[in-house]
Amino acid sequence: MHGIEKEKVTGIMTSEEPSQFEQRKRDHIRIALDPMAQSSIGTGLDQIHLIHEALPDINFDEVEWQTGFLGKKTSPLFVSSMTGGHKDSVEINRRIAKVCAERNWLMGVGSQRREQSDPKAREEWRKIREDVPGIRFIGNIGVAQIVDQPTQVIQELVDALDAVAMFVHTNPVQEVFQPEGTPQFRGGTEAIQRLCEELSVPVILKETGCGISQRTFEKLKDTGLYAVDVAGLGGTHWGLVEGGRTPEEHRLHKAARTYAGWGVTTVDSIFNGKGSGLRLWASGGVRSGLDAAKLLALGAEMVGYAKPIMQSALESEEALRERMALLEYELKVALFCTGCKSIIELQENNLWSR
Repeated sequence: MHGIEKEKVTGIMTSEEPSQFEQRKRDHIRIALDPMAQSSIGTGLDQIHLIHEALPDINFDEVEWQTGFLGKKTSPLFVSSMTGGHKDSVEINRRIAKVCAERNWLMGVGSQRREQSDPKAREEWRKIREDVPGIRFIGNIGVAQIVDQPTQVIQELVDALDAVAMFVHTNPVQEVFQPEGTPQFRGGTEAIQRLCEELSVPVILKETGCGISQRTFEKLKDTGLYAVDVAGLGGTHWGLVEGGRTPEEHRLHKAARTYAGWGVTTVDSIFNGKGSGLRLWASGGVRSGLDAAKLLALGAEMVGYAKPIMQSALESEEALRERMALLEYELKVALFCTGCKSIIELQENNLWSR
């Protein structure tokens, strides 16, 4: 595998060639869609039940399921950060951006890490924005990349993307199993606070599939973050994805399998965030509009999808459009069948059981 021969003791590489980067991103798509890359533990959503209302006393067309983001009407469903920076990603992201703009979804972009060393990598997003002027992007960079970078460097990524917000992803499990990983997180909390104070757009901390504990929320509550996307355990496990990029006999592959159930589930992560004073976004193993309704009922403001979007985007633009419409419809049904005209009503009436 790419770069594995360079690994000696720690199992970690700290640099890679452009061709290796592109191969890594293609590997991510291929492996993330494999059932073997799914967590061995569920999201916890199967234990959450919305309370059926047999007499809703409203009409289905009265249900308003949209919400707001930074003063603009927005779908509460968004596309989680997935891929970018390789030849195949341009058409995938163009499809996603086009349908997101049509349906008023926010779109998280793949990691902009490569753009820090290769300004040409920004061309992909520039071209997509030209093709889809109505799209609202959320940028994406890792904690390990902001620790020793001045805010101006991150601001340049925001400006190049014309992003409405910035995801800072925290992914320690992924980094330690990635052959090219950068598991340098010392000073991360301080760097997040600095970025929140100095960046021109809101900062949203995002896990990548292992969730957020109460202890982590305690660290984050005074940082100035706009929101935390808990991205909990129960869906694609990026430790398994990275381990899957190495041969079965390799240490990284074997260790990644050991950690297939590591993390905090999506549901438990949301409960951990209650009372923190932080806005909660939810992703991680979300597969339907009903899943989204449950998470919104628990207190999430926005709900993100990755795998279902990628699967449909790889098929066709029309398949993606139909998948996103289905997710919206399923959410609207959940509101109607709990007797709620809006997401706020669903949340205020605590219409769920466990």
